[in-house]
Amino acid sequence: MFKLLKNLKWIDYLFLVIVVGLVGLQVFLDLRLPEYMANISSELTQGAKNVNYILKNGGFMLLCALGSLASAITVGFFSANIASRLSFNIRGKVYDKIQSFSLSEIKKFSTASLITRTTNDVTQVQMVVSMGMQALIKAPILAVCAIIKIVGKGWQWSLATGVTIAVLTLIVLLVVVFAIPKFKKIQTLTDNINRVTRENLTGIRVIRASNAEDYQDKKFEKCNVELSKTHLFASRIMAIMGAGMSLLMSSLSLAIYWIGAYIVKDGAGFDNMIVFTSYAMQVVMAFMLLIMIFILLPRALVSAKRINAVLDTKNSIVPGCYADENFDGKASVVFENVSFKYPDADEYILKDINFEAFAGETVAFIGSTGSGKSTLINLIPRLYDVTDGRVLVDGVDVKNYAPEVLNRKIGYVPQRGVLFAGTVKSNVNFGDNNADDEMIKSAISTAQASNFVSRMSDGVDSAIAQGGTNVSGGQKQRLSIARAIARRPEIFIFDDSFSALDYKTDRKLRSALKKHTANVTKFIVAQRIGTIKDADKIIVLDNGEMVGIGKHEDLLKNCPVYQEIALSQLSKEEL
Repeated sequence: MFKLLKNLKWIDYLFLVIVVGLVGLQVFLDLRLPEYMANISSELTQGAKNVNYILKNGGFMLLCALGSLASAITVGFFSANIASRLSFNIRGKVYDKIQSFSLSEIKKFSTASLITRTTNDVTQVQMVVSMGMQALIKAPILAVCAIIKIVGKGWQWSLATGVTIAVLTLIVLLVVVFAIPKFKKIQTLTDNINRVTRENLTGIRVIRASNAEDYQDKKFEKCNVELSKTHLFASRIMAIMGAGMSLLMSSLSLAIYWIGAYIVKDGAGFDNMIVFTSYAMQVVMAFMLLIMIFILLPRALVSAKRINAVLDTKNSIVPGCYADENFDGKASVVFENVSFKYPDADEYILKDINFEAFAGETVAFIGSTGSGKSTLINLIPRLYDVTDGRVLVDGVDVKNYAPEVLNRKIGYVPQRGVLFAGTVKSNVNFGDNNADDEMIKSAISTAQASNFVSRMSDGVDSAIAQGGTNVSGGQKQRLSIARAIARRPEIFIFDDSFSALDYKTDRKLRSALKKHTANVTKFIVAQRIGTIKDADKIIVLDNGEMVGIGKHEDLLKNCPVYQEIALSQLSKEEL
């Protein structure tokens, strides 16, 4: 928690000083009230009828109460400001940290957990800072001052107050023993229910097509019931504790008056009993404030630990600083003795990969499922870093590039087309493309998307739903390709990005790409021989190893793996 508090700014510390001062003023005013009350009681018990004296003390009581109220409101205002600004800073840092993660770090935490940590966990910290800060400052000051005030007023009353505080302490210990483990579990269960909900929403088509609604309902119900039971257990402990504290306060008041019935005689000492009752309640209130912190703190500490786990994670990919932005539309890529294995894995996914792609060349990758094709091309934009060897772009190791410079050189189209909520235009001109309307239309045309875009109600200004759910798979892929084209990169990476296209559209798109991107280096991962047979180089992968490299005709003659793939798709006559 203290590590997160380092995110406070100087203005927050200034507000904190003001809060401490106002809390001190509030405690002072609260502790003055019993004294004025004692003065009025003393005047009445003595049979005096000095109305002005009574009104004067009553007026002071009213002023103290109003001053305490004003202080409490101001303290709440500044505390809320401090907590909101802290959560704003933490949320921003967590988001920036997640943005810097490679795929390895994201998989380590899971998407659902990262969302929970950015939202729910930050909210828990904000709540404990906003409410707990007031209690943490006020409780010690109030308790110490109230105890000083009651010293010497009667050992019997002091003993009753001490017993009450001891029982309150026991209640706090029970909360620590039984409730804190449950609070820890609640955050993990929240991650779990977020994961199941996210799966239901993203996979709704598959769920309905498979008649799996009941199966998913049971899965969600299991998570929901477990979370609800844990919440109920923790809430019941808190409810019992709240009732117990109310009972203790009432019992203490009763005990003070019962003791007072024996030690107060002929009205003498009655004012002391009134004062002691008020101060004793203040002491108990101070301990109740501390208990409130114990109620809020356990869950917040768990949340703080989860947030720090994200912030303290060391990035496996360290950004470089090479920032030569000499974009001439041409780029070469070299793989030198590249081997790769996933973090904490024992076996290599890629082994000793060597090849060179010159500016303007089209290099294709083919192989069986799991042969390492997508992993290999993901090393170019540093979605992963090589374990051994080097990947060079224009003679510079990709590890040395500043991320924004390397990314500006690359137009990347993933295996699954990704669209964002907005319009066709905003999706094609995504990020730092800065493409004008003509460039956007040209990119859409090259990607063979003009036909369906022109049929949409508002053309390029037509709405795209989140995740592109209102367009087909092929349309999504073509808009993703148009986005990459609009970037005007030096390197294209197509990770099986033509899989949802029919042969006719596939052929037209590759022909248009060849015409409009003659000097651009292109990498294509594909399963279909027809998509890659015209490539300048075809690299055949098998179990992470290069087993063939060359043109289509050469590989048909001397690469058994390529021959097997080719014959599984086309007849000998077609080949």
